[in-house]
Amino acid sequence: MDDYSNYDGLGLAELVARKQVAPAELVEAAIARIQRHNPTLNAVVFNGFDDARKQAKGPLPDGAFKGVPFLIKDLGIAVAGWPRSHGSRFGNLVDTEDSGLTARYRASGVIPLGKTNTPEYGITGTTESARLGPCRNPWNPAHIAGGSSGGSASAVAAGMVPLAHASDGLGSIRIPAACCGLVGLKVTRDRNPNLPDGYDYAMGNVVDHVVSRTVRDSAAMLDATGIPEPGSPYPAPPKDRPYLDEVSRSPGKLRIAWSSETPSGRPIEPEIQAALERTATLLKGLGHEVFERGLGIDYRALYASRGAASAANFAAGMARLIEQVGREPEPHELEPLTWASLKAGRRQTGADVMRSLQDTRMLARQVVACFEDIDVYLSPVMGTPVPEIGHIDPVNLEPREVNRRQGRVFPFTPPFNFSGQPSMSLPLQMSASGLPIGMMFTAKYADEATLFRLAGQLEKEAPWKDRRPQVWG
Repeated sequence: MDDYSNYDGLGLAELVARKQVAPAELVEAAIARIQRHNPTLNAVVFNGFDDARKQAKGPLPDGAFKGVPFLIKDLGIAVAGWPRSHGSRFGNLVDTEDSGLTARYRASGVIPLGKTNTPEYGITGTTESARLGPCRNPWNPAHIAGGSSGGSASAVAAGMVPLAHASDGLGSIRIPAACCGLVGLKVTRDRNPNLPDGYDYAMGNVVDHVVSRTVRDSAAMLDATGIPEPGSPYPAPPKDRPYLDEVSRSPGKLRIAWSSETPSGRPIEPEIQAALERTATLLKGLGHEVFERGLGIDYRALYASRGAASAANFAAGMARLIEQVGREPEPHELEPLTWASLKAGRRQTGADVMRSLQDTRMLARQVVACFEDIDVYLSPVMGTPVPEIGHIDPVNLEPREVNRRQGRVFPFTPPFNFSGQPSMSLPLQMSASGLPIGMMFTAKYADEATLFRLAGQLEKEAPWKDRRPQVWG
């Protein structure tokens, strides 16, 4: 299929439904593009092509994405018979069964082709690890693809697949979506349950969904996977109708606050500020009530409150992995930032962790309260243009410097992981150098519907589907 990359996931599934193309043909088209572009991008780090070819022969579930090629991030969720590296030289495992979310993806009809690049244990907002190497941006391979779902974003932006699995703990769906010019939704806490893998490693902070080129693919996949389960500890409130239906509905006149306030108080880069102001003007032109107002929260206190719990959570997750491996990691097997995180986690007391959780919960309430009189909050995803590979280098930079640089580049995303709210990056702007600039839209708790309605309106009024990166198709 010469025009394979021009279709979104639902478009390809429609071709399959009309018998204009067979799933096996789509798989071969995707494989050809991975083989063509992966040497440049390093987006796909495990090849599951043989399994995909077998699955494509059928029968396939009659889901919304029947026959559509798909990729899964090499972190978190398991695929039976496939290795899971976590982006690390330590703890590489072969999973014996699918995660609950993997089973839901399969039920949607997608055909997994392989696994995508991720930084070590998903810690950084850039995908550069000693184990897997740097993942590059299709718009300019000298620049980062974002993280920790950088491999998925790079692959989708380059047209290898129309959508791919991603996860977000502090911005790891929205940041790579912003870097690569994609739609990236961090769903409401526990909207996508992953039972029976119910350890809830980050106590609700981390959610799974996809990165995609179109809003409707994101909506349709959430319809397929966002189904409450009896054992879900904090099931998200139910939706009123399918999210796919919301995409074509009018959002009405929304109250939208916007701001470029940062935790440090330092101004963002002028090019990002200008893009934000253009977006606010666009929204006003669409009839929304748009005004400048920040969250007005104590960012420093909020971020500091999470420190002990996050550190101990990482140490607990590593303890489970160490049990599976049967030994402690060797000094050379973990990157400096990972070692620092593990040591910090092991120093925390039970009282430290509980105080941390209590403080975060109270401060997160302040975030939620900011939405009592607004429908949507707008900010950039990033505070700077997309940096070059090596600017945030977790392999060679001192950990404190890595975090300092991350704080400047990625200042906006974490509060909504703490509060559990849905938050979406949309590729509305471009930099003078030809790199995407993502705008972040956040809604009330469990209100993905408003985000899909607004995103559908923006996709129609300020379309991005015909933009093409350097590395494409």
